[in-house]
Amino acid sequence: MARALKEDDERPLPDQIEGAPHPSQTNALFGQAAAEADFLEAFTTGRMHSGWLITGPRGVGKATLAWRIAGFLLSQPMQADDDMFGAPPPPATLDVDPDHPDIRLLRAGAHPRLFIVRRALNATETALQEQITMAALRGHKDGANKLMEFLHQSATDGGRRVVIIDAADEMNPSVANSILKVLEEPPRNTYFLLVSHQPSRLLPTIRSRCRLLRCGFLGTEDVAAALAQAEITLDGTEALAALSGGSVGEAIRLTTLDGLTLYSDLVSLFNGLPKFDRPRAIRMADSCTGKTGATRFALMLDLIDIFLTRVARAGVEGPPAVQAAPGEALLLARLSPHDHAARIWATLAQEVSERTRHGKAVNLDPAALILDTLFRIEQTARDVTPV
Repeated sequence: MARALKEDDERPLPDQIEGAPHPSQTNALFGQAAAEADFLEAFTTGRMHSGWLITGPRGVGKATLAWRIAGFLLSQPMQADDDMFGAPPPPATLDVDPDHPDIRLLRAGAHPRLFIVRRALNATETALQEQITMAALRGHKDGANKLMEFLHQSATDGGRRVVIIDAADEMNPSVANSILKVLEEPPRNTYFLLVSHQPSRLLPTIRSRCRLLRCGFLGTEDVAAALAQAEITLDGTEALAALSGGSVGEAIRLTTLDGLTLYSDLVSLFNGLPKFDRPRAIRMADSCTGKTGATRFALMLDLIDIFLTRVARAGVEGPPAVQAAPGEALLLARLSPHDHAARIWATLAQEVSERTRHGKAVNLDPAALILDTLFRIEQTARDVTPV
């Protein structure tokens, strides 16, 4: 069955964005109407697959869609009961009354016909494992394969069973092969919902046994609506939508970590290009060191990557319609006035990305990596816009 929503009182689950409600607790899904309609069409026409691969960028609602589908399948009667007025019309939406018994069980993490596969805590229960291992399928006491027991037990109410795997990309080979065997001969009335950020990492045989549901980036209004549902309110919704690239998950992360302010600080620093305030750059780099700076370090690298992408795009498409920080549009227009400049910035973005991956792999000093990246941006600005 589904486990309780919290493995402890503080850490979010591996399938939960920190600062946001768990997908099982989300009432509405925004921006993915096409994916919902595709699934509903398959359900109402009797063309259901046992496996469903829900793909798309991180933070756009894939997990929320999986939980909505799960609630829908668990709560729908197996057969429509005819009466004197005929069979009821087929469902036109995945919405289910929050007070429905199946939804209440699902949200409590106690539904007997729902099984969740996700990363487990390590042996010391101090952190999450890097991959989904067989520990996610086995019981903590007797080591039995709880997924197999779940799939072969008799449902007392004769209803459907649902297995959610989030994220399927994180399965180690043993787990992936176990899931593949079940997908090859799925139990009757059992449905697998695989959430995947990078489907290319999955076994081709797993992909071939699943029907695809694609989720795309959200528009500004949908991002704002999703943030409001998560009880996150702020004035810079348009800037946040632009900076997050249409990912609600990224928007929540930026809000939680004050990413808009940090991006504004970067733009303010770069406004001095082709030269900038070096002591200020050093202070920004130093703020990313130590245990307390680890989160800021990761965010800083991501924001620099976003900036380089936006400045390269500006040389081809012109300044952005929505600024992600005050003065950004004028800065991008000055740094990337034509397509030749855009190519130079795009090349730098690729080099910085590779340098970042290498730096993380060899545990390069965070401040040194940030400062080196900032100096590379300064030098490129001199090449593109000489004094």
